[in-house]
Amino acid sequence: MNVHFIDTVHEILWDTLSSKGFTCLDRTKVSKHDFFKSAEQCSGIVIRSRFKLLEQELLQLPNLKFIARSGAGLENIDLDYCAAHDIKVYNSPEGNMTAVAEHAIGMILSLFNHLKRGDIEVKSAEWNRELNRGLELSGKTVGIIGYGNMGSAFAQRLSGFDCEVIAYDKYRKGYQTKNIKEVSLAELQEKADVISLHIPISEETNYYVSTAFINQVKKPFFLINTARGNHVKITDLLPALDTGKILGACLDVLEYEKFDFENIASEELPKEWNELIKRENVLLSPHVAGWTKESYLKLSSYLAKKILSDWH
Repeated sequence: MNVHFIDTVHEILWDTLSSKGFTCLDRTKVSKHDFFKSAEQCSGIVIRSRFKLLEQELLQLPNLKFIARSGAGLENIDLDYCAAHDIKVYNSPEGNMTAVAEHAIGMILSLFNHLKRGDIEVKSAEWNRELNRGLELSGKTVGIIGYGNMGSAFAQRLSGFDCEVIAYDKYRKGYQTKNIKEVSLAELQEKADVISLHIPISEETNYYVSTAFINQVKKPFFLINTARGNHVKITDLLPALDTGKILGACLDVLEYEKFDFENIASEELPKEWNELIKRENVLLSPHVAGWTKESYLKLSSYLAKKILSDWH
């Protein structure tokens, strides 16, 4: 079985598949056009987000048996086509859920305690203790939207902070425990001091946090987004920050990212970008919440196990 590696992933996936008789081919430097010209016999594809695998692409792969997506999101793959043509689709959200959860915790603690500003000031010999007085996560109500691998991992990490954790998931029920309260979206918007997004991107969740959503939240709140950039509409976020309806935002992802997540569209950033980056109550990171040294290994390890469970 020929497996084409479109993106670079941890070598454990290549080594494991090769040891079990798969023929692995490095196609990471081949253009999309050239790949499809020469991939008619391709049985498997390993990909992150380098290009889309929609119907028009998949039609060119008549012998395709599986797609292995290193990561959680599957928005770049036509799942309906795959289901109709018996093409297995694997992803590995288990591999980076710990990384995402820890990153989200780190971002909100940093924002609450002004760690970025405090570090810059002290290194400039400024000693502003009162200005950098922080907030405690203890006693706050943290609302999690999306209770899959990422959301549940985040909830688990919150369990030691003495805060109330509530969670809403439109498509899952029955996950309440003694530490997690399952709630409706309306209840979450009524009670939350912090709202963290852990949902996949779709037509339904595109610009999920918009003016309409923000206005339905009863209290001023902090926002965390470690999922997909297009969940949060920046043109609606900025006025909410101005009015204090949103007290601060931790954004690992932005709607300005390019499709492959490897960069932002720096040549076409709107004026809102300059407003966003000036704000001390906005903490940004470059889509790395799930991208630790440990998760890099685990993402490929989980894929290897899933592929071998079906094809060996």
